[in-house]
Amino acid sequence: MLTQAQTQEALQTQLQAQAPAPVPQKHGHGGPSIMERFKRMAPPSFKRESQPLLAESWMREVEKIF
Repeated sequence: MLTQAQTQEALQTQLQAQAPAPVPQKHGHGGPSIMERFKRMAPPSFKRESQPLLAESWMREVEKIF
């Protein structure tokens, strides 16, 4: 007589044998990724700023892209 663990293992083995192989998913449904689209918008690069107003200005420019 099979134990519960053996029965469960046998069922799991059968299910795995019957399951189709997973299909790899493409990001963005075949289109460009978010990062690629962002880079195409030519965002301003951030250069270390000691003045908070310049950093905030950079942030506003980047947020416009979104």
